[in-house]
Amino acid sequence: MNEIKRGTVEMTAAMLISGTIGWFVLMSGQAVTGVVFWRCFFGALTLLVICGAMGLLRPGILNLRTFSIAVGGGIAIVLNWLLLFAAYSHASISIATTVYNTQPFMLLGLGALFLGERITFTKLFWLGLAFAGMVVIVEGKPAEAAGSGSYAIGILLSLGAAFFYALAAIAAKWLKGTPPHLIALIQVSTGILMLAPFTNFSAAPQDIGGWSILVTIGVVHTGLMYVLLYGAIQKLPTHLTGALSFVYPIAAIIVDRFAFGHVLGPAQILGAVIILAAAAGMNLGWTLPLPWNRNGGLSKGAAE
Repeated sequence: MNEIKRGTVEMTAAMLISGTIGWFVLMSGQAVTGVVFWRCFFGALTLLVICGAMGLLRPGILNLRTFSIAVGGGIAIVLNWLLLFAAYSHASISIATTVYNTQPFMLLGLGALFLGERITFTKLFWLGLAFAGMVVIVEGKPAEAAGSGSYAIGILLSLGAAFFYALAAIAAKWLKGTPPHLIALIQVSTGILMLAPFTNFSAAPQDIGGWSILVTIGVVHTGLMYVLLYGAIQKLPTHLTGALSFVYPIAAIIVDRFAFGHVLGPAQILGAVIILAAAAGMNLGWTLPLPWNRNGGLSKGAAE
């Protein structure tokens, strides 16, 4: 199997794993803080073994600045998990995951603010399209949610999760050249320290089934997923990584349908398609048929 094929398999597997996490979170029966704490705990154990096997625990790999940025990224990624997991019970896994995929636009703004990246007309177009999809989803709330603020809360929580994911992505850009598995270990270790004071340990599972769900979230959805994701990113061109990332929301919508019977209404489907199309346009560098793009147009990504 060549490197591209191997990377495609790894990326697809990582996104399929990510698409099932909502089911495990809801089936755990734990408070959101508890789920994220145990995700960090078992994820840290898994990543500690992986980093040790890769020789990443030797001194001298990190300096104080790098470590501090990694911790800051860890705070952001843990807040991202807390908000996203909380959104599931308000707006369903499907809607929460779709709205969460507005993260490229959060990164667009933060990149311009902190990294001096240029915002082009094309990027603004995709941002506007994603906002339109958001409006359609908000207006397309199910009838049973009418008069209830829960649906809106779920959408706001998902947007908050996307924002903190974008902050973590900015931190990762500043950590270019640092072993990603080591960054992940620092992130989940930070989560353990953050959430230990807020975790009700007396509410921990009392049976093997409950613990198996939490261990799976930590080992599979964190440790294994990081290994597959980072392995794929190293092998694949950026456009293919971006394209395969859409396996995640599609998988989440399918899991939500068959595990919990949540069916999106026509307006919600339309809004989801608009948001995912806009995110695809951003991730894959699609250009628009603008007057200055004629005579052959710009190549993909030239308007970046």
